[in-house]
Amino acid sequence: MADTPPRPPAAPASEEREKSKKIGSLRALVPFLRPYVLLLAAAGASLVLTAIVSLTLPLAVRRVVDGFETESAALLDQYFLAALMIAVILAFGTGLRYYLVTRLGERVVADIRKAVFDRVIGMSPAFYENIMTGEVLSRITTDTTLLLSVISSSVSIALRNLLILMGGLGLMLVTSPKLAGLVLLIVPIIILPIVFLGRRLRVLSRQNQDWIAESSGNASETLLSVQTVQAFTHEIPSALRFAAVTERSFDSAKSRIATRAVMTVIVITLVFAGIVSVLWIGARDVRADIMTIGELIQFLIYAIMVAGSVGALSEIWGELQRASGATERLVELLQTTDSVADPDVGVPLPMTGRGAITFEDVRFHYPTRPETAALDGVSLTVKPGETVALVGPSGAGKSTIFQLLLRFYDPDSGRITLDGVDLRDVRRDAFRAAMALVPQDPVIFATSARENIRFGRPEASDAEVEAAAKAAAAHGFLSALPDGYDTYVGERGIMLSGGQKQRIAIARAILRDAPILLLDEATSALDAESERAVQDAVAALSEGRTTLIVAHRLATVKQADRILVFADGQIVAEGTHDSLVAEGGLYARLARLQFTDGAIEE
Repeated sequence: MADTPPRPPAAPASEEREKSKKIGSLRALVPFLRPYVLLLAAAGASLVLTAIVSLTLPLAVRRVVDGFETESAALLDQYFLAALMIAVILAFGTGLRYYLVTRLGERVVADIRKAVFDRVIGMSPAFYENIMTGEVLSRITTDTTLLLSVISSSVSIALRNLLILMGGLGLMLVTSPKLAGLVLLIVPIIILPIVFLGRRLRVLSRQNQDWIAESSGNASETLLSVQTVQAFTHEIPSALRFAAVTERSFDSAKSRIATRAVMTVIVITLVFAGIVSVLWIGARDVRADIMTIGELIQFLIYAIMVAGSVGALSEIWGELQRASGATERLVELLQTTDSVADPDVGVPLPMTGRGAITFEDVRFHYPTRPETAALDGVSLTVKPGETVALVGPSGAGKSTIFQLLLRFYDPDSGRITLDGVDLRDVRRDAFRAAMALVPQDPVIFATSARENIRFGRPEASDAEVEAAAKAAAAHGFLSALPDGYDTYVGERGIMLSGGQKQRIAIARAILRDAPILLLDEATSALDAESERAVQDAVAALSEGRTTLIVAHRLATVKQADRILVFADGQIVAEGTHDSLVAEGGLYARLARLQFTDGAIEE
């Protein structure tokens, strides 16, 4: 895998590509801004205030310059005082605008991050078969950080410069229609490269964001498997692969930067060429007494403000293009439809239900393997309180039963019921609350051992947590940790052995105290002594509960009420351990591989 060339970002559909050419995709931010309309209005008011005050400042400068020719010292003092007051108001308005807009940006981006996370945390596993977790994280972090910069800075600066541009042009016309006419001839020439190069910049910005996400996804995948990478001395190939993706990201960024730099050079050159031309003509008008020095300076300040606004708008336009691409990527997550969805109005489970499970002629293909049936016409019934074991070779469909029962996927055909109710008619959180899962690969969070167990039932007391740990044969090693149950176990439980992780996962399921217990290779990483202790705990826990056990180690399932033997997505045999051994076939063959002849006869 590490030797394969970097995967290019997925090409968007034609509709999405067309959409990415429009800055209007930023309209998707409106629902997040709507709750803060008062804050937005206050920020807008401060923005308008600073723009108006900025446009007033050249008038004060003109009065001061022309005031040198007056004989009234008191009037000159008033002009200077007025200029100072305007500067103070401008400073206050600018500070207020910064505070309000930045606060608004932080609030909106925090809401967007929460909304995206709330969306992806509930997506079924089929969603994650088509997108890397690292890419999702990149969108939540990198893309939202870009949006923060735009909302809290670029947009307000753009609006302020737009107001100054329009107000400045109007006041230039009032000051000198002749010189203003010359400036207006130059403006279209400046706008043309902004529009032309802006289109190119949009495409490059989206491409750059895609490669950043690809780089993040690659790094996440490698670092999460760092022990395997090091064990197989794969550090250099992994580093080369990450470097290749990162270089592609850099090359994309380089093209974007070059395009933006060219646009900046063209715009600034045209702007200042226009200013010099206007200043030259204005200087001749002053010599001809057509206008005063104060009027020329006033016009020149307005021209510089207009030119600066145009230059700033060209810079900000590039930022808005990047934000547009980032917004699209976030909206894609928010608008992604889940292949597994809750009903609009969920049917409640029967209050008297005890965990009766039924599969009725269920057929299922994993989305990434449509040519191979994971389950092919499976029908089974598990009675309340019954312990049923699922055995068979790898890939036979055992764990798929759990995947469908938890409704991580929906069957292609057939139906699955819990206490007589089709799972598709029940809200997922409702029926999952009735289940406790011990997965094949136990998930341990980067927190204390106590909180990892309490994950099964957050409101559980410390005493209940410790009782669950004792039942799972975990109390001994947890008590021996440096801080006991409060010991930090590291990311993914890196400070624990495989068996210790599994016992914590079992304690978590025991603490959940659900009517249905799902054990997927729950004792595969335990030593013989711990396995016997856990088996005793599971046997006690299973009393009065519906229990499904997936296991390759047949010693784990010998005491099950029934054993279902899977092969090629079908149930090929059913019975107790003794009856299946006597019957011969697949189960007996598996048993011979694991037990001595004497053990089979027991």
